[in-house]
Amino acid sequence: MKLWVSTLLMAWLGVLGSVQAEFFTSIGHMTDLIYAEKDLVQSLKEYIIVEEAKLLKIKSWATKMEALTSKSTADPEGYLAHPVNAYKLVKRLNTEWPALEDLVLQDSAAVQRQFFPTDEDEKGAAKALMRLQDTYKLDPDMISRGELPGTKYQAVMSVDDCFGMGRSAYNEGDYYHTVLWMEQVLKQLDAGEEATTPKAQVLDYLSYAVFQLGDLHRALELTRRLLSLDPSHERAGGNLRYFEHLLEEEREKRLLNQTDAELAAQESFYERPVDYLPERDVYESLCRGEGVKLTPRRQKRLFCRYHHGNRTPQLLIAPFKEEDEWDSPHIVRYYDVMSDEEIERIKEIAKPKLARATVRDPKTGVLTVASYRVSKSSWLEEDDDPVVARVNRRMQHITGLTVKTAELLQVANYGMGGQYEPHFDFSRSHERDAFKRLGTGNRVATFLNYMSDVEAGGATVFPDLGAAIWPKKGTAVFWYNLLRSGEGDYRTRHAACPVLVGCKWVSNKWFHERGQEFLRPCGSTEVD
Repeated sequence: MKLWVSTLLMAWLGVLGSVQAEFFTSIGHMTDLIYAEKDLVQSLKEYIIVEEAKLLKIKSWATKMEALTSKSTADPEGYLAHPVNAYKLVKRLNTEWPALEDLVLQDSAAVQRQFFPTDEDEKGAAKALMRLQDTYKLDPDMISRGELPGTKYQAVMSVDDCFGMGRSAYNEGDYYHTVLWMEQVLKQLDAGEEATTPKAQVLDYLSYAVFQLGDLHRALELTRRLLSLDPSHERAGGNLRYFEHLLEEEREKRLLNQTDAELAAQESFYERPVDYLPERDVYESLCRGEGVKLTPRRQKRLFCRYHHGNRTPQLLIAPFKEEDEWDSPHIVRYYDVMSDEEIERIKEIAKPKLARATVRDPKTGVLTVASYRVSKSSWLEEDDDPVVARVNRRMQHITGLTVKTAELLQVANYGMGGQYEPHFDFSRSHERDAFKRLGTGNRVATFLNYMSDVEAGGATVFPDLGAAIWPKKGTAVFWYNLLRSGEGDYRTRHAACPVLVGCKWVSNKWFHERGQEFLRPCGSTEVD
């Protein structure tokens, strides 16, 4: 409407330019009004055509969104269990809905947008998908088609979704993933998929990314393709001349100095860069269920039994089923530790308190967020609900350790690609002050409750051992972090693998040294 009103005013101003007023006093001037009105009718018809086309697009979008929200609201956790659905939801609400609001919902846009995901959320969601891609060795085509294990919802990535992934990587200086995702964009464009993303723009990103990775020949070829699509592209023209110059220099160097071995080494352009985690390969292979080091001989040492907690009265009548997960250090799993009703109640209490999980900076001792721990957590006190006190007492009876000096019950929920990379639960020699404020000594043991099943991924792995323990709702795993001598058991370095498909909830209790002196006496051996 604003466009048409503006056109009307311009038409009238054209007439008024020659005559200020009193049209009725001259038929000659009134004839000008006839033509002005004709122009207004034409402008109105053009406006209607534009608005009808726009309304058609909006109707199509609304129909698509109605079908999508009908499916997603029927089972929110199940729908978001597929990481592609989670990524697309964040991207839609950060990028696509605001654009639509600017178009048709201008009055409510400011109110609604404060509840939308941000650019930071979209970047984090893209990184999560790339983390899953790397950890579980998934190619972009597989992710784009939504072909992940254990999924019950269909999730397909459009050209624009894939372009969003590549652009996120590019903006982070991650040219390895930029290349993988921009190549996927080209693949889907070449297959005839419709998109708002111009192919020239994709080639622009891709050519520079492969150049940054050292593949000059391909950078040159992609730049030529870009210029064939857009001959006036200034940056591409400059890049073409620059790449040709560099290739000429490279040819001269090869003729003069380099050996065949050096030339062969240069062909490994698209390898994943090495990062800060020394056991990255071992850790990720365990997450995929590979590389477990429990030999058949050692498996024979593992048993199942009924556990009564050293004849704890509460467990004599109803002992827990205990299963050995690892022999040394001894890691055990307990079954039916928490009922479904208890789990749902704890999740209900914890959910409003969830906040981004933090880690302690080893240099400063300050708690901070980190990319290697992606989850939200909350801490529950016994006064919060009787079920918390009941679960605490149960963990005390099972372990034989006192909860009086233990930390509060921590509840954690992992989002898309949620993880906690290899870490120690205990404080090491250079971190002596880590638990000083608690006054209860070091973390002697960890009791970890699994409060959900996970369709794929999400294992608890011990890279130094080659052990992998998979989540199973209602079960719990337990291990000692300290040897009987009081020294840290460095073999217990462990990680929470990225959640590939599903929604992972856990709760844990960290038992501390103080108060355990007669419950777990010190000794020179590590065996319990």
